Formats: sequence, C-alpha cells, structure tokens
Amino acid sequence: MSFLSTFADAAPASCCCGGAAAAAPAPMPAPIDGAFSLVDHFGTPVDQRSYGDRHLLVFFGFSHCAVVCPRELAKLGAALRALGPLAARVQPLYVSVDPARDTPAVLRACVARHPGGFVGLTGSEAQVEAAKKSFRVFARRVPDAAAPGGYVVPHTALAYFMAPGGRYLAHFAESLDAPAVAARMTGLMQGDTP
Repeated sequence: MSFLSTFADAAPASCCCGGAAAAAPAPMPAPIDGAFSLVDHFGTPVDQRSYGDRHLLVFFGFSHCAVVCPRELAKLGAALRALGPLAARVQPLYVSVDPARDTPAVLRACVARHPGGFVGLTGSEAQVEAAKKSFRVFARRVPDAAAPGGYVVPHTALAYFMAPGGRYLAHFAESLDAPAVAARMTGLMQGDTP
C-alpha cells in the first residue's frame, strides 16, 4: 500500500463545508519500530526500555567485519565525543547480525576497541532476526572462504537515533560525517526539527 492510498483511505468522505464532520487522518506509523529483546555484552537481558532516560544510538554489524563496522563505529564514537556533555544522555548500542560468532564475550572485546562507550548486543538467531525486522535491517550470511568461519554478513549500514524508550527519531546514512551526525543528534535532543 502506498503512502497516497493510505492518506486517501484516512481522508474524510466529505469536506467540512458539506456539513459532515471532518475526521482527523490516522497518524502514520513510525518507519522504525525500535523494539528489541537481546542480551548485552555482560550477558544481561535488555530491551529498548533498559536504558532509562537516555537516547539510543543503534548500529547493526558484526565483530568480524573488516571495513564498514570499524569505520562506522569510529565515526559514531567521534560524533559522540563532539556532543560534549550531551553525550551522557546517549547510550550507543552495537547490535550483532552474527549471533553464531558474536557471543557476549566476543562483543565485549570488540566494543572495547572502539570509542564511544558502545554496549554490544546479541542473542539467539530468533531474537536477532526480530531486532533486524524491527529496525528494517538487511543482513544475510554470504560464503567467503577468506573470512573467519568461511562467511561474511553484508548488512545495512545506517545508525538509528531513538528517543528514550525506543521511539524512532532519525537515521544517519554512511555518507554523513561525524560533525553532521553530532549536529543532528544535538538538534534532536534539544527539540529542534531534524
């Protein structure tokens, strides 16, 4: 169903000038649900409400990623540093798309190599699939004889910025640099339009 057909379905049958009461259009659903139920890199079960009043900066990847994940984690870490004191209001999360290899201990070692204070999240195959679906993340195992374990996991390389409790605010493309990401997060946390 397209946006226009959804809008048309929500529009009142007649206008207010015709005497019928105008119905308010139904609100559009958020593009990202933001729900997850995973395990953090200490083995503690967590979900989108586990981080209290902090915003969530969520990036999906895997510990054996050679290029994209290290580059994006470094960039997001630099963006968090650029926030200054506002960074205390953000919890960065690194969600594994490779639960077969990314145990809590593996993720703990992985995020320790990157700036920003990321918490690594993993879970069962079913839990990770549910989180991917919630964030509309693509990730699929692809054979690669040169990679550890004989495969890689190409994946969506967007960072998601969520309000406390997991409500979607924005997503940041790979093409945005650290200052641009920091500026967008600052604006969103201060109530400006994205």
